[in-house]
Amino acid sequence: MLVIKVASANPAKIKAVASAFAEVFPAETLDVQGIAVASGVANQPMSSDETLLGAMNRVAELASVKADYRVAIEAGLDGDFTFAWMVVEHQGKIGKARSASLMLPPAALLQLKAGKELGEVMDAMFNQNNIKQKGGAIALLTQNRLSRSSVYHQALILAMIPFLNSDLF
Repeated sequence: MLVIKVASANPAKIKAVASAFAEVFPAETLDVQGIAVASGVANQPMSSDETLLGAMNRVAELASVKADYRVAIEAGLDGDFTFAWMVVEHQGKIGKARSASLMLPPAALLQLKAGKELGEVMDAMFNQNNIKQKGGAIALLTQNRLSRSSVYHQALILAMIPFLNSDLF
């Protein structure tokens, strides 16, 4: 059994990790658990560097937790786009990847620059409640063609490249 700890209690993130690891390890039984940990960065990271730092900090927070893999997903902004960094740790080795980026409406960007978080902005714009733990801004802006979990799934597999090709890394 592979034990995977996710540095978040967010159901959308945990679902994405479970789905990606099931695809990478189809013959394994998986125990995927979320643990809420601090990112050490702003609640709404405003740059790629800050977002990556948040993900790295979250994985580091799990260092003392027994697991085969430790995973962090940190969403943030990069200019007019939102995206997320995936960080996977296994036996001291780190794999990283960025998710697809999506444009944000100008009205949302203004509110984010004023200090609001993307989840609350999207909730207000689309008359939703706690969308960040569901399909996310991705689902709202693609009219449910994609979800936060579906976009994170692909990026998580990309973050697994160092472990799938250990002879190269």
